[in-house]
Amino acid sequence: MIKKAMTIVFPTILAVGIIAFMLYRVWDDLLIAVQNAVWSYLILAVFICVGAWFLRGFRYRSILASLSVTVSLWLSTACIYLSQTANLMVPARLGDLIRLFILKQEADATYTNGLSSLVVERFFDIVTIALLGALALPFVLNVPDWFITVIYVALGLCGLFVIFIISAGRLHSENRYMHVIIDLLNQVKAASLSAKGILGLSALSILIWVTDVLICYVVALMFGATIPFVVVTLAIVIGNLVKAVPVTPGGVGTYEVAVALTLTLAGVDPAIATLIAVIDHLVKNGVTVAGGVVSLYVFGDWAVSLLRRAFSHSLDVSEVK
Repeated sequence: MIKKAMTIVFPTILAVGIIAFMLYRVWDDLLIAVQNAVWSYLILAVFICVGAWFLRGFRYRSILASLSVTVSLWLSTACIYLSQTANLMVPARLGDLIRLFILKQEADATYTNGLSSLVVERFFDIVTIALLGALALPFVLNVPDWFITVIYVALGLCGLFVIFIISAGRLHSENRYMHVIIDLLNQVKAASLSAKGILGLSALSILIWVTDVLICYVVALMFGATIPFVVVTLAIVIGNLVKAVPVTPGGVGTYEVAVALTLTLAGVDPAIATLIAVIDHLVKNGVTVAGGVVSLYVFGDWAVSLLRRAFSHSLDVSEVK
């Protein structure tokens, strides 16, 4: 029991500590910036963020359709909202596994379908943000070497993944567990490497991540900071690639540090850069939690129990009928 609690409590304390330290360092300048903020931009950022989640829901519905799983836009969006809400509470992005249970309950999908859809979604997210980062690099001065390393390592891993998926079609095994893995890889290949999948999902992924950058850009305008869009793009890319390493729930703390550092290196005042990073992530997480709460009403009481079990690390596939 204590071990389970610590896997949640320690990362949460770490996340809060990082944010507190960031704010403490620039507290005086931060208060001045808040007093002069144009709060109407915050409302605009929230509306854009809500729209971005429905874009994600539309893409996820397309991924599921390629796996012969038919769901509505509302269900696919609610599915993402609920899993991402869980990710803000539990470590290592284990909240994503909630989708397997939701799809089984609501769409009679197999667990392999659910896991395949997650792999495809994550692949297109990582390759898209890495490509956007690679395109932004030449236009931003004073970029640390580790930024370049992180971006190109992500692209390299995506390339290796594509080669692995293509090669997986030649695999055969009578072993039950290997058969499940091979089936999963074949589903991922069918959903992501067809001409329709590459063109459609790539276009949607670019739109999703450009919208994500736009949210941060609008937050910057809130504090009177006119930052080139390409700089904001690089900040969001680095923030999300760092956040992909599950050190804290939802990447809280690590994301803010990466975004603020990138903006500061590009010449933005440290206090403004910190505020932009913190509020950008606060808006995105706030909309996520609100959407997660609404999603609980969409799915009903069983989803509340499912979320509770996720927080206690006691999810069991056999419990979903």
